[in-house]
Amino acid sequence: MEFFTILRQAGVLALLSLIIAVLPLAAGIGYAVRPTEARLALMRPVSLAGMFAGVAGFLAGLMAVLRAIWSADEPVPFRLIAIGLSESLVPLFVAFGCLTVAWLCAAFGLRRHA
Repeated sequence: MEFFTILRQAGVLALLSLIIAVLPLAAGIGYAVRPTEARLALMRPVSLAGMFAGVAGFLAGLMAVLRAIWSADEPVPFRLIAIGLSESLVPLFVAFGCLTVAWLCAAFGLRRHA
């Protein structure tokens, strides 16, 4: 249940970057199931979109943490900064994790295609 609570508290950009980061995984699974040249050609632009979405989600989280530090009247405890930075790493982690599995599926599909 905590997972859904976390997703409800995430911002629009974080959710969008997470959704886009999962698209290469779907494309990789699709290529592994039915390997065609068109699906393989689709893997590169979808992978780039996933990478850029992960980086954009990370940078948006980093900007939110830096803005909170800047606008605070008192010094912000290091623990809160660490929590904010760790949360901003989630889109990057999801994006590159999905890309890893997607390209492993593409490698499996290449073996089946050849």
